Amino acid sequence: MPALVKIDSSQFDTLFGLAREIWDMHYVPIVGQGQVDYMLNSMYSPAGLEKQTQEGQTFYFIKNQGTIIGFLGLSMKNGGFIHKFYIHPTQQGQGLGKDVFDLIVTELGHPKSIQLTVNRENYKSINFYFKCRFKIKSVEDFDIGEGYFMNDFVMEWRAPS
Repeated sequence: MPALVKIDSSQFDTLFGLAREIWDMHYVPIVGQGQVDYMLNSMYSPAGLEKQTQEGQTFYFIKNQGTIIGFLGLSMKNGGFIHKFYIHPTQQGQGLGKDVFDLIVTELGHPKSIQLTVNRENYKSINFYFKCRFKIKSVEDFDIGEGYFMNDFVMEWRAPS
């Protein structure tokens, strides 16, 4: 069973390295190396992570059998918000994502709803979120600077009644 371990600022370099490895494998085919490099350097640098912490995000490593296999960024925005949910591609397809989602619901205090954004061409992740009972709430294009955009779905999960 996976576990969530809170990350403090002394572990931001480890988080950056893990994000680089996952994003280079997963996102380069979707958005290209230039946008991946830009997003990693702006969002995953120690300064970028510190800013997001000050804005209310809490970061976690996902561990399975003592090994870090991914990471999360969560906040209480809109009741509950998943900013980052990444499991290393070598660890996917084993049911760990669903187990981690259950941990997220608990960590966020069993909110009535949880939202997230996901790239509209990230089909594997979108299908995973559908399996977790997320629905597409809206389509958004976020200008992130330097001529780059995040072309995302805003998705929402609602707690069973």
